[in-house]
Amino acid sequence: MTQARWFPPLLFGALAIALGFLTLPIVAIFVDTGPGELLASLDDPAAVDALTLSLWTSALAVLIIVLVGTPAAYLLATRSFRGRSVVVTLIELPLVLPPAVAGIGLLAALGPNGLLGGALEDAGAQVVLTTAAVVLALTFVAAPFYLRQAEAAFAALDRSWLEASRTLGAGEATTFVRVAIPAALPGLIAGLALAWGRALGEFGATLMFAGSFRGVTQTVPLAIYERFATDFTAALGLSAVLVAVSAAILLTVKLATRASGGRGHVAR
Repeated sequence: MTQARWFPPLLFGALAIALGFLTLPIVAIFVDTGPGELLASLDDPAAVDALTLSLWTSALAVLIIVLVGTPAAYLLATRSFRGRSVVVTLIELPLVLPPAVAGIGLLAALGPNGLLGGALEDAGAQVVLTTAAVVLALTFVAAPFYLRQAEAAFAALDRSWLEASRTLGAGEATTFVRVAIPAALPGLIAGLALAWGRALGEFGATLMFAGSFRGVTQTVPLAIYERFATDFTAALGLSAVLVAVSAAILLTVKLATRASGGRGHVAR
């Protein structure tokens, strides 16, 4: 059976179009941003505050996502129960919500007049327009990226490994920690990268739920938006910094995934 000669060029052409379209805006940022503008953006105390806030709030959000999402994803991957498809759909729903809707939802749930607003007020907790609101917004929008990837990673495991661990006397918790997590680690790290990247770039939900106050809730995307109308060069410089940080995180995660790829076996 002969292969159509036009098909391989079509594949390479499609890849070239996709690659060009997706990389051109990123390349344009660095072409339009000279070294002087980039350094100037780093010398701006407001930009440094925004970058610092983005890094530690996104890291905290990812930590929460991993701690809660890993066992939740394991449950979804290893259990069949009534209503499972509904649960999965609800978990994935934030993926398709517009950022503004996510912010409105957080306000309706945790705002002063929200569903839990009275309980939070009685407990003396202030959430809206605080740094905690930033962490909650980032967690809400980024969690589904990790949960989907983690569930797929656990679902792809050889069930005989888990059964062998249980047969040898290990409890389910021990099997989860010493067998499932090490074996699924490359997929979990990939999910972490997706969630962290999404958290770093979050804008709409953070703006509506946490506001944009320097040093308190103004993350890098909010700082870029603030500079967009008044100082486009500064916005470009800060955008270049965010792209570089995001690329560094992705590269680090990829290297960690490659390093752990050979260790995806039963821990002893």
